[in-house]
Amino acid sequence: MNKTKSIICFIISIAVVLFLGYVVMFGVGGRHTGSAQNVTQGLDLMGGTSVSYQVDESKTKSFTATDLEDTRLKLENRVHTFSSEATAYKEGDDRITVDIPGEYDADAVVEELGKPGALYFCTATTDKPTDEQIDNHEYVKVGDNYYKVWLSGNEVADAKGVASKNKDTGKTEYVVNLEFNSKGSQAFGEMTSQYVGQSSYIIYNNEILSAPKIESAITGGQAEINGQKSLKEAEELASNIRIGALKVELKEISHKVQSAQLGSDALSKSIKAGIIGFIIIILFLLIVYRIPGLAAGLALLTYVELMLLALNGFDLTLTLPGIAGIILNIGMAVDANVIIYARIREEIAAGRRTETAIKTGFKKAASAIIDGNITTLIAALVLLWKGSGTVQGFATTLGIGILIQLFTSLVISRIFVWILYYMGFQAPKFYGKEKTRKNINFVEKRKVFFGIAIVCIAIGIGGLVFNSANNGGAFNYSIEFKGGTSTEIQFSENYTMDEFNNNVKPAIEKLLNSTDIQAQKDTNKDGLFTIKTRNFKDNEFEEMKDMLVKDYKAVDDKQNFTNTKISDTVSKEMRSDAVVATVLATICMLFYIWIRFKNIHFALAAVMALIHDVLIVIGFYALSRVTVGTTFIACMLTIVGYSINATIVIFDRIRENKAVMKRDDKMIEIVDRSITQTLTRSIYTTLTTFVMVFMIFIMGVSSIREFTLPLMTGMIAGAFSSVFITGSLWYVLKGKKSDK
Repeated sequence: MNKTKSIICFIISIAVVLFLGYVVMFGVGGRHTGSAQNVTQGLDLMGGTSVSYQVDESKTKSFTATDLEDTRLKLENRVHTFSSEATAYKEGDDRITVDIPGEYDADAVVEELGKPGALYFCTATTDKPTDEQIDNHEYVKVGDNYYKVWLSGNEVADAKGVASKNKDTGKTEYVVNLEFNSKGSQAFGEMTSQYVGQSSYIIYNNEILSAPKIESAITGGQAEINGQKSLKEAEELASNIRIGALKVELKEISHKVQSAQLGSDALSKSIKAGIIGFIIIILFLLIVYRIPGLAAGLALLTYVELMLLALNGFDLTLTLPGIAGIILNIGMAVDANVIIYARIREEIAAGRRTETAIKTGFKKAASAIIDGNITTLIAALVLLWKGSGTVQGFATTLGIGILIQLFTSLVISRIFVWILYYMGFQAPKFYGKEKTRKNINFVEKRKVFFGIAIVCIAIGIGGLVFNSANNGGAFNYSIEFKGGTSTEIQFSENYTMDEFNNNVKPAIEKLLNSTDIQAQKDTNKDGLFTIKTRNFKDNEFEEMKDMLVKDYKAVDDKQNFTNTKISDTVSKEMRSDAVVATVLATICMLFYIWIRFKNIHFALAAVMALIHDVLIVIGFYALSRVTVGTTFIACMLTIVGYSINATIVIFDRIRENKAVMKRDDKMIEIVDRSITQTLTRSIYTTLTTFVMVFMIFIMGVSSIREFTLPLMTGMIAGAFSSVFITGSLWYVLKGKKSDK
């Protein structure tokens, strides 16, 4: 490629980057398609719809706490079709509330969600059932006709409205695919076997939803309802079948649109902090790596643009945990570029021509970059498979980000480097030379570093034991984990969410001695707030009421200050899913490292270092009493991804140096050399990622600080373990034997 062509390519490339930036900022077309403003945001960032249901006592004669919990779980699975971040929680003894982020038309949400009620699969009958048989749901009555009940919505595992092609005619048909549990499969098989050629009836809230004809006996646990006129009609029927699969019959008592929990100020501050941090990273890369730094900056900018477009395209809900996934990917993108350009410098220092150095640098860096990303991608896929709710949202954002980040690091960055090279930037001075450093004796001093790690972990565990012994609980669990109290308060002054967070919320935090205060504003009624706190002690509720009336113009009447106890929004199932998913992800990563490096000791050392990082952060949560909420799960998962990526880079260098070691080389020297060679990369990557998180920490609101502080602790722990622990661990497990 000559200079003229390369300049033209550079101009075209910059134009593409600028166009992507324009689309992200302003969108295209009348609907501003692609604009970052169209990204669906969670309840914490942009609010959404809240719908409250109450047990319909006229239709549900009796129910237990277990029945209500089962109903909550099924309802939560139902609202996950709107967003994986949607939650359902119990209010009092007979209510369930669902919060759906990113949905602002409450009436449309309620209509699409359906009316929870009783759903039955029936056949027509001429029998005259007794009142007891009707009460026991053996029969149902619609109008003047009676129908025999074969199974209820409780036996429906799933229902989906789909479009499919008829194999015989080739025409598109709209059907509902049904899947039953084992009990439902048996009952449905008996019904369809006895009534072939006759109609079955799907009855919902004493109305016939559908009357499909039974064409043959269906015993496999799966069925299809055809004859729907449109995909929308099929989806509506499937929706009503799903919502009808509840143990307890519910009635809707209210629905409202609520503002963001963090307020618009929190989001704008976080965006500004992120932009400042990103600019600092770009400037750092330019100063340190010169021409490759410019290519890295353009590749990083492309990553951010493509990531925002992907959030739009896949209709993902962006929350604080999702932002953690993006931050992790930015750190991994910086890491990839640092690895590549450090390799190029090493080749130039070894006397290679610039062109050869670039080719070799990308080639040698590829294995470490791909291994680190695939390892993290494996974790994301396992979390997506076995996790639920917030965990799935985090995993989706992380997984998509990894794929985009790999593309920009290995393809876009390479394109920009070669374009700049052929534009005339061919002299070694534009790329720099890696200085030859004397080996640092990391392994020799391993006992000191192991001791530091053990002491830090012991202090953290000691904090856990101390907190538990003093009845304060091992952790400072948030409302999402242990439930609390929800209070509706009407203020005579119409505070904005930002005004509330900056003035009223700190006063409540001080009074209750707790930072775990969640508040949302009803956007349809001036001055009405829902405030969630921990359970009140002694006279705290009256003290809070008096303070808000006296100092903040809360309305003091009988209808105001209504409060009810609420259950946890992070269910036991979600917590256990998160633990199971993390353990499985760790095992899968262990196997990948074992196979890829052909040495189980690499895998064991990596996992042991990962456990070190997790224990350090857990200890920090215990000692600092930072609130453990939904962001805790995302924080721990981010640290797992960050830690394993940093470890892979060092292990890749050990593997490379080990392959070319000479007869009189000692393994301890190989390990020290590998850590020393990658030390610059470790420092630069940690520093740049830390800067971005730190900017969000110092500029963000209190809730964001509680999220970023443990994240920074984890990054420091990850940097320490990757440099001072992992190589020495591997040497103790395997390498030491090689010296003999």
